[in-house]
Amino acid sequence: MIENKLPVSPNPGQTVGLYQNTSKACPGYTLMAPKHNTVTYLLDNNGKIVNSWKSEYEPGQSAHLLPNGHLLRAGMLKVQGGTGGGEGGRIEEFDWSGKLIWEFDHATRDYQLHHDIKPLPNGHVLALMVERKTLEQAVAVGFTADQLRDGYLVPDAVVEIEPIYPKGGKIVWEWHVWDHLIQNSDKAKPNFGEIAAHPELIDVKCNGRATPAFWNHMNSLAYNPKLDQIVLSARGCNEIWIIDHGTTTKEAASHSGGKQGKGGDLLYRWGNPAAYGRGTSNDRQLIQQHDAQWVSDGEPGARHITIFNNGYERGWSSLEEIVPPVDAKGGYTLASGKAYGPEKPVWHYEAKNSTDFFSSEISGAHRLPNGNMLICAGVIGNLFEVTPTGETVWQYINPMVRGGILAQGENPGKDMRGHLWNAVFKVHRYAPEYPGLKDKDLTPKGVIELPASRKGKTGLDNMVEEPRGNRERPEGGSSKSTSGQGGDREGGPPTREERRQTNPRP
Repeated sequence: MIENKLPVSPNPGQTVGLYQNTSKACPGYTLMAPKHNTVTYLLDNNGKIVNSWKSEYEPGQSAHLLPNGHLLRAGMLKVQGGTGGGEGGRIEEFDWSGKLIWEFDHATRDYQLHHDIKPLPNGHVLALMVERKTLEQAVAVGFTADQLRDGYLVPDAVVEIEPIYPKGGKIVWEWHVWDHLIQNSDKAKPNFGEIAAHPELIDVKCNGRATPAFWNHMNSLAYNPKLDQIVLSARGCNEIWIIDHGTTTKEAASHSGGKQGKGGDLLYRWGNPAAYGRGTSNDRQLIQQHDAQWVSDGEPGARHITIFNNGYERGWSSLEEIVPPVDAKGGYTLASGKAYGPEKPVWHYEAKNSTDFFSSEISGAHRLPNGNMLICAGVIGNLFEVTPTGETVWQYINPMVRGGILAQGENPGKDMRGHLWNAVFKVHRYAPEYPGLKDKDLTPKGVIELPASRKGKTGLDNMVEEPRGNRERPEGGSSKSTSGQGGDREGGPPTREERRQTNPRP
């Protein structure tokens, strides 16, 4: 098994907290929601707490600081007989003082929010969702029974939610993968066609292997307000996809209409041309990636797309920055019979010793106003900032683990999947002038980690999870995990034992 390893601190005896903070680091405040705890932190560049929010739920999985200073976060529900498609099911909004002002639960055996949410300019929230499809439904659209490893599917969807305060919400727009499938195996079925002739559609065999229930395995979404488009990370297909948000729900289920005239079909895709018949495995550039997002206007590389390329199969991670071939009207150039460009990223980051930077799952990165990149090597809770030339100028190791806080000198143990207990899905740094920080008390309130004098007394040092039954890691890095243990759930629904678990407290 390829190992996810923590970096060694330049400071003797240090294992967690702030490793490095140089003058080249971009000023700001970093929002961090440790995966195995219910507290979300806002940290300054010295690794000190300026605010925190306590929930009753572990993250499920992303969090955002809104322009009004509120925290918007996804929460993880433990749903009886859940879908098995990632983690989530809940969205919460807290004011600056920590009061819960809105909650929305959307999780049953047949559907569930998961992984990522994004606030929209109109106050609505975009969210990823999976929906359960039976074996019969899957076979009807071109899957084969022997292809379906788990005997059912949970394909992805995107929903736009209008909050109803203080509790509830209304889905006002939706897009479903299920409406945009193609297959070349059975002419009798309505979505039969030549894969390479339809790059706007999704091949039911896009992953080229036995299909797990969590098939597309989307793990991030981002919104571009000027284009009115959404970029999605489809880890299961090793691609990023762009769709038109400027459609009605009816148009989004079709192949026409909307701002680009293509309904809900894919406008653009990149990372794995073999997924749409215009390349081979040698052309693949993404390996089970996460966190595709546009670089914001006003930042270096605006409108480029950055991607955390996990690199599970190769054993090292990288960042990719691409310039999509978008025209002035928001369309994407594609030559006949060719794959979507670009042929290679405009910027690429990997460690000098490539295996020194590796996070097999979760993780993310985003461009900062000074041109640096803030990176979250999520599986090991390693947050660090690099310059365009690859110099590390800031670094922080999350000290929060399941069950509490590590003392300085203690190490986060590993769960049965090799993930460290201090894992973090992804983080975001907000500039000092961000509206959500205006007139807020940003006085540092100390560090998270306990003093070295507590070393060996927390009971958390190198904590190891006891195995629960025989759980083999499926092909391609897929694995089942307990619903409270983080990582990207990959298999079927949780076991009875998993469902009985209660939410831990920090």
